Amino acid sequence: MGKLELGQTLSGHKGRVWNAAWHPTGSILATCGEDKTIRIWQQEGATRWVTKTILSDGHNRTIRSVAWSPCGHYLAAASFDATVSIWDKKSGQFECNSTLEGHENEVKSVAWSVSGHLLSTCSRDKSVWVWEVSEEDDFDCAAVLNAHTQDVKKVVWHPREDILASASYDNTIKFYKEDPADSDWICTATLASHTSTVWSLAFSADGQRLASCSDDTTVKIWKSYRPGNEEGIPTPDNETAWKCVCTLSGFHTRSIYDISWCHLSGLLATASGDDSIRIFQETEGSEKNSPTFELAATECRAHAQDVNTVSWNPTKRGLLVSTSDDGDVKIWCFTD
Repeated sequence: MGKLELGQTLSGHKGRVWNAAWHPTGSILATCGEDKTIRIWQQEGATRWVTKTILSDGHNRTIRSVAWSPCGHYLAAASFDATVSIWDKKSGQFECNSTLEGHENEVKSVAWSVSGHLLSTCSRDKSVWVWEVSEEDDFDCAAVLNAHTQDVKKVVWHPREDILASASYDNTIKFYKEDPADSDWICTATLASHTSTVWSLAFSADGQRLASCSDDTTVKIWKSYRPGNEEGIPTPDNETAWKCVCTLSGFHTRSIYDISWCHLSGLLATASGDDSIRIFQETEGSEKNSPTFELAATECRAHAQDVNTVSWNPTKRGLLVSTSDDGDVKIWCFTD
């Protein structure tokens, strides 16, 4: 078993802290919450994190999600006020240079594509939007996708391709890509195995697997099978097929709200309404078409209330951030 040790508790938000996003360098952290603010934290010294900036004039309701662009120059924030703000620091100070409007209800998640040329948002209005980013920093709506029948909780981009995945209250996961024939965005796959709301998604480093977590208290691992795959898995319409190859259950007693797949170590971290964080690692010698994962560490009382998010640092192996309804942000260190 490994060990998950608390490094620092970051206080300052008032009310629930909904989300945290690491800057691509791994030395800056953005958090957001019920207090309608975004806090920018920076590393000082080896282990200490301090508030550098508080962005408080972008939204008039809860901020649910934040995401840094791959280049690290922009920060996007999604709010319950139905808008998305885009911030940059070109002038030396963070400024909101764009506000994206169009969703009818609360925006739940925002994510940048690996190229940085596309942005996606999703909402309680059941829609997923794809925005194109121009060289002039303009954001044009490229697609409004209405594949889900309920509130959409999360959007994530494939780590290597312009492929988008979304998770919903309708218990399903959807995949989308741009149709090269007519440049329209289309839904290419629906994954239906969870029995309740799918809260979050995370791709493996190579993008060949997807992890999902749900209100049904399970984690599912999905594997991609491209057309002509050696296993003989059917690929209707010549599209990549995704199959559930592993289900992790019995580890959490309440909803699993978030999942993060470390692209440095391959470890999975989960955040739950039972106030705990769990770390999983793939069993050595695990079979690729039916992998097994084992519990590597657990923190039963990670926060005083629901743990809302977990996210692995992109450059510092073993460093994990969590946020909670208790108003705290915590920095953890996992060691084998």
